[in-house]
Amino acid sequence: MNLQIVPAKQGLLWVKQGIRTFWRQPLAFTGLFFLFMAWVSLLSMVPFIGAALALLVLPAATLGLMVATEQAASGKFPMPTVMLVAFRAGQLRLKAMMLLGGLYALSFLAVMGISALVDGGGFAKVYLANAPITPDVVNNSDFQGAMWLATVMYIPLSMLFWHAPALVHWHGVPPVKSLFFSAIACWRNLGAFAVYLLAWVGVIGVGATVILVVSSALGGNDLTGAVLMPSALLMAAMFFTSVYFSVKDCFELPEPGSEHQA
Repeated sequence: MNLQIVPAKQGLLWVKQGIRTFWRQPLAFTGLFFLFMAWVSLLSMVPFIGAALALLVLPAATLGLMVATEQAASGKFPMPTVMLVAFRAGQLRLKAMMLLGGLYALSFLAVMGISALVDGGGFAKVYLANAPITPDVVNNSDFQGAMWLATVMYIPLSMLFWHAPALVHWHGVPPVKSLFFSAIACWRNLGAFAVYLLAWVGVIGVGATVILVVSSALGGNDLTGAVLMPSALLMAAMFFTSVYFSVKDCFELPEPGSEHQA
C-alpha cells in the first residue's frame, strides 16, 4: 500500500470519471443509491438508537458503492448484493468495518453534540431526528451558527474517513490506522480534493440552474418540485460514484474484478 501524490487537476478527472461511469450503468447506480438511502433511512427509524445505527453502517454502505463503481469500471453490471460486500468479506474484515462504523458514529454524534452547545440541539434534531424545519427555524441565528459550526467540524472528520473503508476492505488496514492514512492522503493531495469539491459544486449548481429554468418555463413551480428532488438524488449518486476514483488514485487498489486483498 503506497500513498500516491497527484496533481490538483486530477480532482477534475475524478468528477469526470464518476459521471462517465455512472452513465455506463445508470439504472444500476440509481437503484443502488436508492437502496443505500433506503438502508440508512430504515435503520434511522429504529426507536432511540436509529440515528446511531444508520451512522454505524455508513462506512460499509459507502464501501458497497465503491465496489459497485469498481465493477462498472471493469465492464461488469453491479448487482444489489454488492451493497453487502463488507458483510461477506470474512469475520476479521467485518469486525474491522463495524469498528470503523462505530468510530464514525461516535465522531459524528460528537460533532452534533458540540453544535448543540450553540443552539440547544435544534440543528442536531433536524439532522438526526427529522424534526420539522420551518422558515423561523432556518432564519434563527443560533440555528445557523450551529449549522456552520457542524459543517466546519465535519471537514476534518470527512478527511479521516474518506479512504478508510477502502483501506480496511482492500488492504486490511486496522481501523484506527486507516483513519490516520486517510487524513494524510487527503492532506498531501489537498489541491486535488479542493478542485474535486469545487468542480462538484459547479456541476450541482449548473445542473440545478438548468432544471429550474427549464421546468419553470414548461410547468411552473409544480414541475420544478417534481423534477428537482429526483435530479438531486441522481447527482448525489454520481458524486458517490466518483469517490472510488479519488481513493484509487491516492492508494494502489487491486485490479478491477477482485473484491479484496489480504
